[in-house]
Amino acid sequence: MKTLKMKVLVRILVTAILVMVIAHVLNGVTVTNFTTSLIVALVLGLLNFFVKPLLVLFTLPITIFTLGLFYLVINALIILLCDKLVDGFMVDTFWTALLFSIILSLSQSLVYKLTESKRYNFNFQPNKNLVGLQKCYNFATQF
Repeated sequence: MKTLKMKVLVRILVTAILVMVIAHVLNGVTVTNFTTSLIVALVLGLLNFFVKPLLVLFTLPITIFTLGLFYLVINALIILLCDKLVDGFMVDTFWTALLFSIILSLSQSLVYKLTESKRYNFNFQPNKNLVGLQKCYNFATQF
């Protein structure tokens, strides 16, 4: 349980740093300070946990019809909702929110992939496993 709490805290911190970096690079997005960035990361996490599943459920037909591209619109709407909820975080237009959400999603995926630990190593060795199966088959067919 302790590792789960730490993992959530690290993800919030990483998201806050990425929000600051993206806001610095992307015109049309403003974050006043790092504390605001931390609040944005928290609010985005809560919106993605509580509001996003409802939006996805209600817009499922159009998401299927657009082959999943409407999911990007949902992400942009979540960013705009976060803009309305957090003072000091401003996004100028819908298109800026769309670009911000795409960049944030891709950069989060990249950072999490680079920093994830390799917990499970099953050490699958095809030749040894197939030889074992062959021995079992030979034993079973003797009778």
